[in-house]
Amino acid sequence: MTMALVFAGLIVLLVTGIPVFAALGLAATAILLIFEGSVSSVADTVFAALDKPVLATIPLFVFMAQIMVRAKVIDDLYDMANAVIGHVRGGLGIATVLSCTIFAAISGSSVATALSIGSSAIPQMKRFGYPERDALGVVAAGGTLGILIPPSGPMILYAIVSEVSIGALFLAGIIPGLLLALIFSLYCLARAGAQKHEGTPQWVGWPKVARALGRSFWAVMTPPVVLGGIYFGIFTATEAAAVGVLYALLVAVFAYRNFGLRDLIECAYRSMRTSVMMFMIIAGAAMFGHAITIIRLPVGVTEAVTQMGLGPLGFILAVMAVIFIMGMFFETIAIILITTPILLPTMVAFDIDLIWYGVLLMINLELALITPPVGMNLFVLKGITDASLGEIVRGTYPYVFLMLAGLALLILVPGLATWLPYASGFGR
Repeated sequence: MTMALVFAGLIVLLVTGIPVFAALGLAATAILLIFEGSVSSVADTVFAALDKPVLATIPLFVFMAQIMVRAKVIDDLYDMANAVIGHVRGGLGIATVLSCTIFAAISGSSVATALSIGSSAIPQMKRFGYPERDALGVVAAGGTLGILIPPSGPMILYAIVSEVSIGALFLAGIIPGLLLALIFSLYCLARAGAQKHEGTPQWVGWPKVARALGRSFWAVMTPPVVLGGIYFGIFTATEAAAVGVLYALLVAVFAYRNFGLRDLIECAYRSMRTSVMMFMIIAGAAMFGHAITIIRLPVGVTEAVTQMGLGPLGFILAVMAVIFIMGMFFETIAIILITTPILLPTMVAFDIDLIWYGVLLMINLELALITPPVGMNLFVLKGITDASLGEIVRGTYPYVFLMLAGLALLILVPGLATWLPYASGFGR
């Protein structure tokens, strides 16, 4: 009964449209006042949640992405992918997936990925005979990779709430992210072959391919620089974020030579706004987590699951189903911060690998971005094209099933997510 009331109250607050951090904070305040009669513990809870050096990764990774976008380093990505594989039947779709994959490893944002790549890719695919529905679907789905392929903002939030190593999560997302990109690419190839798109671009020749690769070199090298240092133990995730900012600045100033003091100030301002928003959400989540612990809600969930006789696999399947439904109505950050504190004790009791669960959660949140009525990537594409929302949704349907298949594969083969972090020593 208590759990139902807490969820109902939180849902009512979120439906009103108030910010996520305010909804979490108000819900926590109400719980503490009702059950403790005081909110004196809030200050210590919020301070403890924000007094963590690892939080520096958030503004640093955001700053890195802002610099790369502002300096137009990203603009060369699609041209490179198109030059390399665009001449193959279905190659423009594969080029779009490839561009989304690389951009996801730079921006850490699914919405930014769909917006940036979609602006270039959709007109190009339509020009060469791709049905609009297919073009919209591949951009919407490819954009979701920003959540799974590191560095990922939602992944950092989950790591902070669950106290899992950010470096381990980053490494865990690489293989599943590349696997989904491969599945999307194979589907594009099969779909184009079945429909026999006309007007496939001609092979541009090796000289133009070489020039396109040269122009995109600095963008393509960003993921190896940042993640390679983590993998080889050269620096921590926080240090990797700082290195990423330095690399982005050097590329923008010396390689592209289109980045000045005014651009730096603008990027810093946008990064500050995004980071402050994230910190406020973390503070609200800390309050909510503290409040539900006071009323023993996580313990109650564990006891209820135990009484139902669900094993670890049954529990994971039930959780994935619930989160999939929540994803149709709530944004990704809200889902992470509402569910993780409640489910964490049960997962620990079942000895469920929190790194593995984190990757499952990210894939499920990817689905949330392309499932109506509140799929953010759907509205992003609506904003940059003249397509109807219904047409966009129909284009994403095949990718929903492909991602569900990828999620099922990861549930059956956990090693796809856990092998890399444990092999590198981050999962211990």
